[in-house]
Amino acid sequence: MHCHRAGFFPRLFPLVLSMLLVGAAACVVGETLAADATSGSRRILICGGRTAIVDITPDHPEGVVEWSWPANTREGWVLPDGNVLLALSKGGSTPKGAAVEIKRGANGVADKIVWRYDGTQDEVNSIQKTPDGTYVLTEAGPNPRLVELAADGSVKVEFPLACQKQNAHMQSRMARKQADGTYLVPHLLDFAIIRYDAAGKELARIDTHVAGEPKANSWPFTAIALADGGILAGLTNGNRVVEYGTDGKPRWEVTAADVDAAINDACGVQRLPSGNTMIASYRIGKDGVRLVEVSPEKKAVWKWQANVPNVHHFQVLAVDGVAVPWPPLR
Repeated sequence: MHCHRAGFFPRLFPLVLSMLLVGAAACVVGETLAADATSGSRRILICGGRTAIVDITPDHPEGVVEWSWPANTREGWVLPDGNVLLALSKGGSTPKGAAVEIKRGANGVADKIVWRYDGTQDEVNSIQKTPDGTYVLTEAGPNPRLVELAADGSVKVEFPLACQKQNAHMQSRMARKQADGTYLVPHLLDFAIIRYDAAGKELARIDTHVAGEPKANSWPFTAIALADGGILAGLTNGNRVVEYGTDGKPRWEVTAADVDAAINDACGVQRLPSGNTMIASYRIGKDGVRLVEVSPEKKAVWKWQANVPNVHHFQVLAVDGVAVPWPPLR
């Protein structure tokens, strides 16, 4: 069974933080995680079976938890103002998934949820806050859809997603609104990345099928728009990350074979300012390489090997003490 199955995460990871009351302080300073990392430091928001900002340094290659939130998450962002935006997995107090923006507490002040959306179908699979202050999310279920909401909850944009309906969990992943007002959405079982306009009209489609590979090796998880118009996608079960040109054709890829099997279920992906690509291996297994950073030459230049819950997505916040500029390419 593929580890993207909803409800699978909480049973798999005994190290998930004990659930705290919503809104209670969730800062865990100084907690360490058994791990190993190559030289150099990375500060990263980790989302998945555990949700935390982790500082991974040569002195603490196992990672030190700076902040955490007691929920299983699909993805998340540390926003420019320091708030944390999360897509919460289905289960427990969020039976249909949810999205929350959290104002982190300090000096004894508890964390506080300042915006919340509760799912109405099966899952909330992605969340994004735009420069205009709106929230873009995708919902999976009988009527898969993309919704853009104002802070007061009013609907600005809503349209159905052009994907299969037999398997809700595999309908969509990391949807993103673009600067031109279009929306990029990866559809797993449709093996496609689709660009929609605000009315839901399909403007373009990238076929993510990998030649000579089983269909299951072609599920797209990300659809990251690069400066030159290219699109960067993690093809989960295919254990590869592919960069597509403006013609929709692959122009670069890195596979597990390139990095000594350090890629296993390529879910979250981020392109760093250096040109390197950070990749989460969601199904790597106990003590595996949770994150691997790969150069354009397909060399593993940094990795985080840890006995911690699997990483579904992430945001690299700083590299060797230098903050990654906003917006991150993820």
